[in-house]
Amino acid sequence: MSYPLDLHQLAQQIKQWGKDLGFQQVGITDTDLSAEEPRLQAWLDKQYHGEMEWMARHGMMRARPHELLPGTLRVISVRMNYLPAKAAFASTLKNPQLGYVSRYALGRDYHKVLRNRLKKLGEMIQEACGELNFRPFVDSAPLLERPLAAKAGLGWTGKHSLILNREAGSWFFLGELLIDLPLPIDAPQEEQCGRCVACMTICPTSAIVEPYVVDARRCISYLTIELEGAIPEALRPLMGNRIYGCDDCQLICPWNRYGQLSDEADFSPRAALHAPELMTLFQWDEKTFLRVTEGSAIRRIGHLRWLRNIAVALGNAPWTGEIVEVLAKRLGENPLLDEHIEWALRQQHAKRQALAIEVQPAQQKRLVRAVEKGLPRDA
Repeated sequence: MSYPLDLHQLAQQIKQWGKDLGFQQVGITDTDLSAEEPRLQAWLDKQYHGEMEWMARHGMMRARPHELLPGTLRVISVRMNYLPAKAAFASTLKNPQLGYVSRYALGRDYHKVLRNRLKKLGEMIQEACGELNFRPFVDSAPLLERPLAAKAGLGWTGKHSLILNREAGSWFFLGELLIDLPLPIDAPQEEQCGRCVACMTICPTSAIVEPYVVDARRCISYLTIELEGAIPEALRPLMGNRIYGCDDCQLICPWNRYGQLSDEADFSPRAALHAPELMTLFQWDEKTFLRVTEGSAIRRIGHLRWLRNIAVALGNAPWTGEIVEVLAKRLGENPLLDEHIEWALRQQHAKRQALAIEVQPAQQKRLVRAVEKGLPRDA
């Protein structure tokens, strides 16, 4: 194949096109991830992937981009900032009456946003070359996106396993465009975490079991998003009010002092998800859940797991009779949900006993009705 443009010039043009499309950085690397294969296999052997059986099913294909698109010579790796203005981290996390949603999920589903832009980038390159095979990916195929981003010079791998960039921290999404052009590649960045282990020590569930290694089975993001069954009881109190994902390891990272805000309208927080009251969320029916989460990444966990997560957060909240009533009203809807509601009710009951709270007569009547729906008799 002959190219109408010099490949070095084309690489620079691609980076400019990428920025014009809204990516904050574009890097180019080859497809060689052979160094990652033993690390990936060791992670799988230790069962750190939990119930994400698709991680094991595709095996080493994740480290072989050329198997996803035969003929692939280069991977164009991109990043797009997502941190909204007035993210309200502290005010939400510190208020146990509110539900905390990971900041990346407050707006429109990033998969669609990035994939559409990557497709446009591929079409622009194709038009310039006259002929090109390309395929965009955004966390949608067996591909080790973080090692690729590191090789492409977008940043280095932090001890929490996320990509860090000295100008932007880690508040960004990654995406890839596989192409069959032998473009010049970019140099990786040096790791700059040094001796810092803040992300490891702050993790509520101690999921970062060693530098660069996360046991997904303990990670709150996995527990609230990927896990389909019951959340292990020992981990529930550690989740606090986090109902979808967790940002703690990013919040503590010194490099996120340089985090850049996103100006993407699609990533603007939805009011109903930004700092929502847990009791309000728990009363949503499925129709309301689907309406509010339309076009959101949250929708994929479904209404049942959404309620499961909120039940745990309500169990972790300070005792109130209203929480007990709200929880009890949903008893009997589903066995999985019942398990978490009953746990939450036990938590609430223990807190009431510890505080020796006396219940007013009017409230006592409501609690009696709740008891009749399935609460322990001494609640």
